[in-house]
Amino acid sequence: MTTYEETGALTDLSATADRVRRAVESVIEGKPEVVRLSLTVLFAGGHLLLEDVPGMGKTMLAKALARSIDSSVRRIQFTPDLLPSDITGVSVYDQKRGEFEFKPGAVFAQVVIGDEINRASPKTQSALLEAMEERQVTADGRTYPLPEPFLVVATQNPVEMEGTYPLPEAQRDRFMARVSVGYPAPEAEMRMLRSHGGASPLDGLAPAADAADIVRLIDVVRAVHVSDAVHRYVVDVVVGTRTHPELRLGASPRAALHLLRAAKAAAALAGRGFVLPDDVQQLAVPVLAHRLLPTPQAQLNRQTTENLVLDILRRTPVPDAYAAQHLQGR
Repeated sequence: MTTYEETGALTDLSATADRVRRAVESVIEGKPEVVRLSLTVLFAGGHLLLEDVPGMGKTMLAKALARSIDSSVRRIQFTPDLLPSDITGVSVYDQKRGEFEFKPGAVFAQVVIGDEINRASPKTQSALLEAMEERQVTADGRTYPLPEPFLVVATQNPVEMEGTYPLPEAQRDRFMARVSVGYPAPEAEMRMLRSHGGASPLDGLAPAADAADIVRLIDVVRAVHVSDAVHRYVVDVVVGTRTHPELRLGASPRAALHLLRAAKAAAALAGRGFVLPDDVQQLAVPVLAHRLLPTPQAQLNRQTTENLVLDILRRTPVPDAYAAQHLQGR
């Protein structure tokens, strides 16, 4: 059974998440599902990839999420001439001391906004790999830890647009989820014109939580219970991506971990101390689709990886309610 301490921690998480959500939604009009998924990734300790055509508010969402947390924030504008050392840092020789001194790059912040990440070369994009996975940077044989929490919120334009480089598979696999912002509803766009027409909505955005809150609540999410039946369901869904005839690259073990952690965060945000198959189903597309590669025939048939993930969910048996919620013997 859920203990009193766990119930209090979940209540605290829900209250903090609600404050952050209201802060972000004061800037991003009419996109509650996008904001909810962004918060899920935040409290799961992952990284977020925002993809859409220019002008959809991707950077605005990233900045709003960063400003809603009282933490250090750095923004990196990815361009074709950006160097890996601009991101990770560089060692500079100090003539007075007679030794090299490491100058940290832009990645040394608690929230890193990577704007138009796929406009930089693959070599520069790969500079984020170690930082995103291991929360550290290695330079000149020395390892430098990154601050906690460490969240990368990157934006990218669709790959068919001019001046973009496709993100390498290894880079995409580091992002817990990919979100498309999409066009706002006409009513939301009307509200945006009224409220944002005179000044930037970010100017009045006050932090709704601090870095210590986020670190503590990420630990709360990690303690959410997952039954063996739900563990098996996550594995079955991920294995389904590796055996589907229209996919030539399936989801990695890292993808399975990300799906499980995101499902834990979704359960915690819903006030539950345990994960249901519904949590896994709701997050399967944003967590898995961007990691998959369809076969050439599937591309000719205009099959998207999102549709293929939905097909896998339809084919995968769902554990019964009792097995999914079986908490006895914890």
